[in-house]
Amino acid sequence: MLSSNDSAPTPKLLITGASGFLGWYLCQVAQSRWQVFGTAYSHAVEIPGCSMVTVDLRDFASLKQVLQTVQPDAVIHAAAQARPHVCQAEPQSTHAINVEASWTLADLCGESQIPLLFVSTDLVFDGQDPPYQESDLVSPINTYGEQKVKAEQGMVERYPSTVIARMPLMFGVTPHAASFIQPMIQNLEAGIALQLFEDEFRTPVSGLDAARSILLALAKGEGYIHLGGKERLSRYEMGQQLVDCLGYPPSLLSGCSQIDVSLSTPRPADVSLDSSLAYSLGYEPKVFGQALRQLELGSG
Repeated sequence: MLSSNDSAPTPKLLITGASGFLGWYLCQVAQSRWQVFGTAYSHAVEIPGCSMVTVDLRDFASLKQVLQTVQPDAVIHAAAQARPHVCQAEPQSTHAINVEASWTLADLCGESQIPLLFVSTDLVFDGQDPPYQESDLVSPINTYGEQKVKAEQGMVERYPSTVIARMPLMFGVTPHAASFIQPMIQNLEAGIALQLFEDEFRTPVSGLDAARSILLALAKGEGYIHLGGKERLSRYEMGQQLVDCLGYPPSLLSGCSQIDVSLSTPRPADVSLDSSLAYSLGYEPKVFGQALRQLELGSG
């Protein structure tokens, strides 16, 4: 848990994966209270107000050098290969970034007692007994979820003060990375109908609210914390609200079941998060439709 001192110089925050979807939002939100440093590797970008560092997080010596150079007052570890189908197809290479690099960061932060928050996922659960609280047993059904569980457990073993923030499905608009709504918007603009699961449920939040919640958890949280939205929505229900927000005809949307589709990666049916703990700390995410309407939506 962090404490603030108004007379102290602006603290430094290191955000790994700053070039990613969530990382971009974190950089935007954090600048009001932090001197922000962001890491990138294969996807180098410039983010106004953020000092970017190119580093391969899988390289121990390079990562250690970054920490010694920046000397951050806190670290948010958001870098990951977060596409489940890629993790399923390439378990060894993705293990290196999703698990091993996370353990290394915990070791290094632990050595210097640097506050550390790890961005995890609702996919650590199997979807059979929602909504999930922080104390519920993990039970992943795909490789990505398994890797996140290994990262969580290994980081806490190495550095018990690590905050583990489990995130839900996130959406928004950034200059550098897409969320799950962008392909849907592109199809709608092309007149291609959407077929979405009626039996897959999440507790989605906007990237902006996600970033705010993570910074709140960094400041006030300890241990495990769930940062889901306030609505349990199916993929189909999200599509309904998106179609309505953009003014497309409802005929461009139809529902289906997971059993109707051949999936390369197992997907849990309902990983809705119980985020009561975060709400008690002051987390107030907007509901899905309200957050959608505040975005500048388009296919980009």
